[in-house]
Amino acid sequence: MTSLSGLAQIVDEAARTATPIAQLTDSLPDLTVDDGYAIQALSVARRRGRGERRAGIKMGLTSRAKMAQVGVSEVIWGRLTDAMRLTEGAGLNRARYVHPRVEPEVAYILKRPLEGEVSAAEALAAVEAVAPAMEIIDSRYRCFKFALSDVIADNSSSSGFYVGGWAPAATDVANLGILMEVDGRPVQIGSTAAILGDPIRSLVAAARLVAKAGERLEAGDIVLAGGATAAYPLSAGQFVQTTFQSLGRLSFNVEA
Repeated sequence: MTSLSGLAQIVDEAARTATPIAQLTDSLPDLTVDDGYAIQALSVARRRGRGERRAGIKMGLTSRAKMAQVGVSEVIWGRLTDAMRLTEGAGLNRARYVHPRVEPEVAYILKRPLEGEVSAAEALAAVEAVAPAMEIIDSRYRCFKFALSDVIADNSSSSGFYVGGWAPAATDVANLGILMEVDGRPVQIGSTAAILGDPIRSLVAAARLVAKAGERLEAGDIVLAGGATAAYPLSAGQFVQTTFQSLGRLSFNVEA
């Protein structure tokens, strides 16, 4: 069996060079979720070795429908680095990705550490501010197909993110309307309530899951709470804009 570090190198190189690869579980059908997280950690450690710095984490499978679709009862998570953060309004280089898609999210930034089993009130007390966001997800697996352990190993598909203007932590984001448009045409309409019923629940889950990995959420970390709608595929030449009720809007162009 290929070592976990060897698998991490495969996944890391696929992301670095935007090269599609076969699912790891094609040749390793017994690859576990724990293996996936170990590969993810080793893969992101390679990025940090190249100079990237920790920026926070992203949450995935945060809608009940997605959980049911893949047969799981728990959300998943991935790691964010500073190199993944994109400047709001700036272009997205399509050539850097294999199958890029975008989904609207809520972003939290923390003012103090958060770890383990916490209540929603405790999680909110650790929040410095909240903002509208868009995450760029990109599976490196051929045809955007994968098993759960595959996607976790591939950093839970997280590849980039845009964050809009920060609003006070007390801003109610439990049920805000969202409109995503591409070239002025609505492509996704939804609500932040699709994120576990309330995005703060995603932050609660983040504290718990990260603690299982022997880590904690740190002051200054950005936490992407998870997709509020289905992800939309991106092509060169598109102009993407998402409007969030009460939080404002953010946008970017997709460049070749």
